[in-house]
Amino acid sequence: MSAEDTHADESASCGSCEHGHDDTPLPRNALVIASGVLLGAGLLMQWLKISAPPVHAVCFALSALAGGLLVFPAAFHALRKKRLDMNVLMTVAVIGAWLIGEHAEAAAVVFLFAFSELLESWSVGRARRAVESLLKLTPETAHREKPDGSFEEVPVTEIGLKEIIRVRSGERVPLDGIITTGSSAINQAPITGESVPVEKQSGDPVFAGTINGEGSLEVMVTKAAEDSTLARIIRLVREAEEQQAPTQRFVDKFASYYTPVVFVLALLVAVVPPLLAGGAWHEWTYRALALLVIACPCALVIATPVSIVSGLTALARRGVLIKGGAHLEAVGKLRVLAVDKTGTITSGRPQVTGTHILSGATEVQVLRIATALDTHSEHPLARAIVEEAGRKKLTFVPATDYRALPGRGAQGMVDGHPHFVGNHRLAHELGICTPDLELKLAAIESGGASVAIVGHLPHEGCAAARVLGIITIADTLRPEASRALEMLHHAGIQKVVMLSGDNQRTVDAIARLAGIDEAHGDLLPEQKIEHIRRLMAAYQHVGMIGDGVNDAPALALASVGIAMGAIGSDTAIETADMALMKDDLTRVAEAIELGRRTLSIIEFNVAFALVVKILFLILAFTGNTSLWLAILADTGATLLVILNALRLLRSPAD
Repeated sequence: MSAEDTHADESASCGSCEHGHDDTPLPRNALVIASGVLLGAGLLMQWLKISAPPVHAVCFALSALAGGLLVFPAAFHALRKKRLDMNVLMTVAVIGAWLIGEHAEAAAVVFLFAFSELLESWSVGRARRAVESLLKLTPETAHREKPDGSFEEVPVTEIGLKEIIRVRSGERVPLDGIITTGSSAINQAPITGESVPVEKQSGDPVFAGTINGEGSLEVMVTKAAEDSTLARIIRLVREAEEQQAPTQRFVDKFASYYTPVVFVLALLVAVVPPLLAGGAWHEWTYRALALLVIACPCALVIATPVSIVSGLTALARRGVLIKGGAHLEAVGKLRVLAVDKTGTITSGRPQVTGTHILSGATEVQVLRIATALDTHSEHPLARAIVEEAGRKKLTFVPATDYRALPGRGAQGMVDGHPHFVGNHRLAHELGICTPDLELKLAAIESGGASVAIVGHLPHEGCAAARVLGIITIADTLRPEASRALEMLHHAGIQKVVMLSGDNQRTVDAIARLAGIDEAHGDLLPEQKIEHIRRLMAAYQHVGMIGDGVNDAPALALASVGIAMGAIGSDTAIETADMALMKDDLTRVAEAIELGRRTLSIIEFNVAFALVVKILFLILAFTGNTSLWLAILADTGATLLVILNALRLLRSPAD
């Protein structure tokens, strides 16, 4: 899509976009350049008096015609729809100036207006091309495996699901899929915005547009080219740009009333003073024409869309998707943030955090016995113990005579002796929960961790049961959580509230570690909704971070629903107002800061455009300005508004 195509689709922008022509950039640029050169030539000949007046007029006429080809058709199109817009304003001003003999000013009005249109088209195009360029990241061909095991190069559109493709070292991944053979470090910056490559191996997902490192990979395709994560990102950004923000809707509505009022006012300025006060027709017609030019609200109308597109693009390049201008403005207004615990503040995966040794055993013995028993189980806490043994490279023999004890733990034979691993309840049932053990368990559980008690069961020759050790397991805090919360407060978030279905003791412990202001545990989904309602009544603008599925009701009710780690998750991307492609809470703070910057820039641009208009309208009515100054003021204001908005393309981290 070219800049002009996108420009034509921008319903809120001004100028030639109104009639939706699809000229290529070269003719548009050429027409504006020709109009400027002819205007300059005419002025030079006029000032130096090196030719007759008719020659000047011919240059001015050709200049007006070249620039007018970008304005006059749009005016005609608007009149056919019985609508008065800025193109009509400019056309009337040019015709009027020509009729009263102000040929140079007529040509200047057309050239400068066409030039401002070109600037606007360039600015919107630049912001959108920043995301459109992602399309170029996806290769057009891929190496597909043939039945005989060899590979052939074919267009990606011909590759079906579950087919195997090869991605060589240094190549871009052509399609979403799962690695079947090989390992490598993958640069996922186009999707997540993270600069550090991610280590991938067999069974891990890879995404179209990412860059393979040193290894050679074979990948089973899981999504067609048009359904890849990258394609969905680009499609969603396009859709987001088409959604008008509240400020933009207000400006559009304002302009729909403003333009006809300006026409009536200009007509009154041209007619009333000569008829009622004997004023000179030429003078008051000139003032009316200047008023028409000054009143053209280009800067006012372009203030919001360019800012919104720039903000959305900057965040998309950082791995943050926001579904439209309305949501970007809502992000900028957030005052309170509600967060889920599991998978948001914590990693979402239980991990062994420590081992307490009793009865003269060693840490290796305790972990080896627990692993021998838990290798039979799929319980999350059991998996955490097995993974810890794997990290420490412990060797073990799986327990025999294994028996699960539902809700309590498990037991079995390890090294010829019966052993158990279980929770606090099992310790009580076995009658081994001594006062000292009770104190230790209470201290561990008060910190929000779960316990796996490892011990020896009584049997012939070993009469007494005894505890060998306690393994503590917890869903650990995300490494960036504390820093992210500091950033959120610095970005203007007044309060961060944790809403979790986990027990209150665990929730309180995690809240203390992370620095969360308020924490509520033991919540059912409907209770989370009640808390969101309470927060919205008190603070109005409330965001909710969750996984995009389990917390769907609360996400939908909040001012902004934010999904964590949406990469590869169709549901999260489709349902949330804002999706973080990478599990990184700091991106929320960056999005809020950029949302606030966007709001600030929009407010400044709108206020600046209005002040300039009011000032020059007063000057035009009192006869203290000219068509030259009028169009320069309008073009200058438009240029400043555009440049100010484009500052948003610099992401918060730049």
